[in-house]
Amino acid sequence: MLEHVQRDINEFDAVHYHIDYLAFPLIRRQPVPSLNTLHGRLDIPDLVPLYREFQEMPVVSISNAQRLPLPWINWQATIHHGLPADLYDFQERPQGYLAFLGRIAPEKRVDLAIDIACRAGIELKIAAKVDAVDREYFKHEIKSLLDHPLVEFIGEIGEKEKADFLGNARALLFPIDWPEPFGLVMIEALACGTPVIAFRRGSVPEVIDEGITGFIVNTVDEAVDALQRVDTISRRRCRQEFERRFTSPRMARDYVKIYESLLLRQELVERSVA
Repeated sequence: MLEHVQRDINEFDAVHYHIDYLAFPLIRRQPVPSLNTLHGRLDIPDLVPLYREFQEMPVVSISNAQRLPLPWINWQATIHHGLPADLYDFQERPQGYLAFLGRIAPEKRVDLAIDIACRAGIELKIAAKVDAVDREYFKHEIKSLLDHPLVEFIGEIGEKEKADFLGNARALLFPIDWPEPFGLVMIEALACGTPVIAFRRGSVPEVIDEGITGFIVNTVDEAVDALQRVDTISRRRCRQEFERRFTSPRMARDYVKIYESLLLRQELVERSVA
């Protein structure tokens, strides 16, 4: 893929990369401006020398929280993810269950979601995949927890099933235990009108408006308490906030501004050289 891009590089006004740092040596030598959106966690020690070497690379974060381990690199903007406005339908009258959607992995803490639901006495439906790297964790830490009468494990679902799964949920549980760079499932839930109860980690405080689109908590006890108040959240307001902050046209407009800035900068450099 990179070879094809470089082969045709003079056909582009600019190139926008989404493959972390893999293209950095090529970008340094290409004649057109570039932009790099970083999608992963950055609190990895080995990334420090790498980004010091390539600290001129223009990069975009998907949350302000994502930047914290490397605040000194060449950040151009934070641009939150967006989804097509018509991808998920608003559901005003949900069923009574709680939803967990994502991966079954240690950092996603489905075990805490189960604990929260069981303490609250509310049914929990889990739609999640188990990657190969997490199979032992699932077998030894999670599988036995799925036997609780309030817990239903659905397994992995596709895009077509997400709207009904999230839209019919009373709330989405997002008890993460890692510095989540964004958390797309939160805005998928809001698009359906479903409020989110999430742990205060990573991007959560940037995505969820406390008391408006959900509740941000620090412990299981706080999450259980939040569930007693979740029906005070307006589902219509959740959908409105999604439309205001997290649609793909808004995301595209934000990126176009950065493209224009990069191209203008390139033009000024070329004029000064000429």
